[in-house]
Amino acid sequence: MKNKLLLLPLLFIMHNSMAAVSLDRTRAIVEGDSSPVIINIENQSDTLPYLAQAWIDDQDGNKITTSPLIATPLVQRLEPNIKSMIRISTTDVSKLPKDRESIYYFNLREIPPKSDKPNVMQVALQSRIKLFYRPDAILDKAKTNWALDLELNIANDGYVIKNTSPFYLTVIGLAGDKNKSENGAFDSFMIEPFGNHKVKTTHFQKPYLTYINDYGGRPTVSFNCNSSVCKADKQQ
Repeated sequence: MKNKLLLLPLLFIMHNSMAAVSLDRTRAIVEGDSSPVIINIENQSDTLPYLAQAWIDDQDGNKITTSPLIATPLVQRLEPNIKSMIRISTTDVSKLPKDRESIYYFNLREIPPKSDKPNVMQVALQSRIKLFYRPDAILDKAKTNWALDLELNIANDGYVIKNTSPFYLTVIGLAGDKNKSENGAFDSFMIEPFGNHKVKTTHFQKPYLTYINDYGGRPTVSFNCNSSVCKADKQQ
């Protein structure tokens, strides 16, 4: 989850930069035309009410107002220590691909009450998480260990990761042993469905790739290589 600081009226003393309104997840998945996805939110402040403003935007940052997905309510008031929810529903998904996921982003901005003290800078924190639309045709595939179909094509200066799945793949590690893949320094990236991404690195006798799954977990896949291609070890 990423927090962006959005400065309200330019004053002189920062009032509070700790997020008060929290989400219950780091990603959300809307499955076909099923029931709305419920995102639970909570005002963790003991003393102050907050407004919670919700919206969805696309990969280019364009706000989605009517379709294919909508978040409701758009704005709500949360009293101190009160929990609430936001519904993400489909409206018209007929124009979205039916053989792969589509990606959007869910945004939640907390708006603090106006301070009665002079010379106070108030800070609004905005949370943004990935929001995937997963069509009916690939729901069964999502229940399988589809990451075992990933491939690494050996390049002169690294590997080309081939995402053979209809799902977005967020890679957070690639190394020559499991521990380094899971815990080593790595610039994460996301590969679109059926897409490729080149990683410049040394070659490994046995590569390990770590990714983020639907639940925010971090599974690791090991690979066996021949002269040009590394395929996932099906026995893991």
